[in-house]
Amino acid sequence: MGEVATTGNKGKGVRSDCFVSLELTSRGGIKLTVDSKVAVMFGEDIKKQTLNTLRFFDIINCEILIEDSGALPFVIAARTEAAIKKLLKTDKEFLFPILPVNHTSTSKEHNRFSRLYLPGNTPGLMINAGIHKPDGIILDLEDSVSPEKKDEARFVVRNALRNIDFYGAERMVRINQGDRGIEDLNYIIPHFVNLILLPKCESAEQVYVVDEQIKKIQKNHKLTNHVWIMPIIESALGVINAYSIANATENVVALAIGLEDYTADIGARRSGDGDESFFARGMVVNAARAAGIQPIDSVFSDVGDMDGLRETVLRSKALGFDGMGCIHPRQIKVIHETFAPSAGEIEKAKKIVFAFHEARDRGLGVVALGTKMIDPPVVKRALNTISLAVKMNKLAENWRESYDQV
Repeated sequence: MGEVATTGNKGKGVRSDCFVSLELTSRGGIKLTVDSKVAVMFGEDIKKQTLNTLRFFDIINCEILIEDSGALPFVIAARTEAAIKKLLKTDKEFLFPILPVNHTSTSKEHNRFSRLYLPGNTPGLMINAGIHKPDGIILDLEDSVSPEKKDEARFVVRNALRNIDFYGAERMVRINQGDRGIEDLNYIIPHFVNLILLPKCESAEQVYVVDEQIKKIQKNHKLTNHVWIMPIIESALGVINAYSIANATENVVALAIGLEDYTADIGARRSGDGDESFFARGMVVNAARAAGIQPIDSVFSDVGDMDGLRETVLRSKALGFDGMGCIHPRQIKVIHETFAPSAGEIEKAKKIVFAFHEARDRGLGVVALGTKMIDPPVVKRALNTISLAVKMNKLAENWRESYDQV
């Protein structure tokens, strides 16, 4: 009996996935078994997809078992390919045509109020995530994927980037640390990812290495789409080096902080009011603003506490952050609503802009609102507030439509 490769997930609670067991043989052709609750309806399609993948890799003799839990074709292909590459060394890739909507790039100024983390080896959570309208969807290859599953997760994430409709959300991937993360890029960059999250970043050199590898892969594949980088600060050393990290390359678009690892690194316990991370968060905000990029706050881990989430977002906004992470779709609406300009902020911004235009039309060199002087940076912030309010009103309509459908 030869070596048997297994990939995927099975068991209670698994959905939109499959488990593949593959053994290469010397003769006998392809012996394919499909175990699926929907075999009557989709059994032949599952077999066809599996056979297409096997034949693409020139496999003509093997025993393969597909234990299906409602997997879509791109998932079956990813699981089968991962099993094959555990047994064979080949550079070939079995790829479906990319969805036209996934060719889009994003701008440096893209709204990043919310980024939804999704485990990279759990396709069932990815498929409909976009209907909740997060600003970004993170397909995570790092902490949420167990070490023994990291290699196979790359194939799922690669295929997801090509074949899932993200409904306009920025397509993000959090890679692993070090050499494994550099290798992750080979599976991600050619498939129109918008942004790479760089975890546990402690130096500008780490950012530079990733940026150079991205450029190398793009050059090799003749790609012109823009790939942004968001380093995540998660240690005391990262906090101290925050500005050099934020300013490492022109492709760094945002600087995030990860408080679970940071508080562990400094020997503190994470609290609700966040006093233990006040210095670090302030450093990240100032470093990002000095570099002209977006500061992004950490996640709020209690998915059932909406009041606590709202209070945390208000503190985050007061510190100067432009957004934060989330680990459940139900957090998205609260994050968007709270980061959005309040009625009072909008009204104040309108008064500032009106006062500025009135003074300019009258040829006045000094602009005042009541007893306070208004300078150009204040006017710029006011214009940004109004612009953001317009965008958020449009998003609110999208939320209502999305949640009516769910």
